[in-house]
Amino acid sequence: MARLPDGDRPPHDGALPAAALDGLGAPERPFGIYVHVPYCTTICGYCDYNTYIPTATGAEGYVGAVAAELALARGVLDASGGALPQVETVFVGGGTPTLLPPTDLAAILETIRETFGLADGAEVTTEANPDSVDAASLSALRAAGFTRVSLGMQSAAPHVLATLDRHHTPGRAVAAAREARAAGFEHVSLDLIFGTPGETAEDWRLSIETALSAEPDHVSAYSLIVEPGTRLAARVRRGELPMPDDDVLAERYEMTEALMAQAGLGWYEVANWARTDADRCRHNMGYWAGGDWWGVGPGAHSHVGGVRWWNTLHPERWMSLLAQGASPAAGRETPDSDAARLERVMLAVRLRDGLELDDDDPGQRAAAAQLADDGLLEMRDDGRAVLTLRGRLLADRVTLALAG
Repeated sequence: MARLPDGDRPPHDGALPAAALDGLGAPERPFGIYVHVPYCTTICGYCDYNTYIPTATGAEGYVGAVAAELALARGVLDASGGALPQVETVFVGGGTPTLLPPTDLAAILETIRETFGLADGAEVTTEANPDSVDAASLSALRAAGFTRVSLGMQSAAPHVLATLDRHHTPGRAVAAAREARAAGFEHVSLDLIFGTPGETAEDWRLSIETALSAEPDHVSAYSLIVEPGTRLAARVRRGELPMPDDDVLAERYEMTEALMAQAGLGWYEVANWARTDADRCRHNMGYWAGGDWWGVGPGAHSHVGGVRWWNTLHPERWMSLLAQGASPAAGRETPDSDAARLERVMLAVRLRDGLELDDDDPGQRAAAAQLADDGLLEMRDDGRAVLTLRGRLLADRVTLALAG
């Protein structure tokens, strides 16, 4: 079940401090837009995202409400007095965005283009369930300007899909990836989950090899997390399913790295592999680099100039606030220097580009040297510290040591 963090009450109009807007749109501050589509045909047992069955809540008015929040965003960001930032990346996530007809997703993208403008070569991604798209819908999305699709494959083992409450057939994700290529998508990504109760090493190998047979340029692989409040957590609590085992998860990750490397995909973030640097997800890189983005939709999170905020969860409440001309933000915060430092270290450490060590922080450099001696970090000649394979398995420990 989705939950919002605690935070301060945002202003009624969503206005941001002048300091957050200073330098908006500068080259070192790429700007992206995330659009949350909160609808799914069913809610998977492991999922704690902010999702709803559309027949229960009604999706009427969703596209118009997105346009209203984009207009509000323009007004807030225009208060800087400078030029509005062009949108470098768009990511439509969910939920299942492709439950909306392609015409709706095209209309959302056109509104972004009209409101802010899209930079030349902008990356435009939509997530999709393999059974929520076909050759015709993918062609329509490509024609509308989408350049990248991220398909939720999760597994190629039927019994694992059943445990996860996924309803597509094992082969559908590969077929959808090939249809996306045929439609002209520049980038095709497949998402996998490892460590599901009942999954064997052979199941996981099959899943990776099946995904790679589609020749994606990007693969994400996440360990299963049993989130409180989900049906999966209830089944584990009742003893119907075991908790994922940490040693097994480590073995699955090591297998993933080996098979990705054999296929020519290199890791660039702990849970993400790409064929080339150009195949990295630029939108997510914006998150990890501390860039600016506006999150549109119920429960969406935003970050501009060090200020972060999050929208109210329920679609009807989100729509109602926008209809009243009010910001749908439910809370916001400006992390203090210690929290900002911890986050900066955590995000940089997870990247293949590594963390640039602080020359003015002898404690951090000493910690990095010890972590290197322990085999968790590789020290590069350019002064950056990069996780080893073993370090990736212990990334939280490394982060805490480097953040001090």
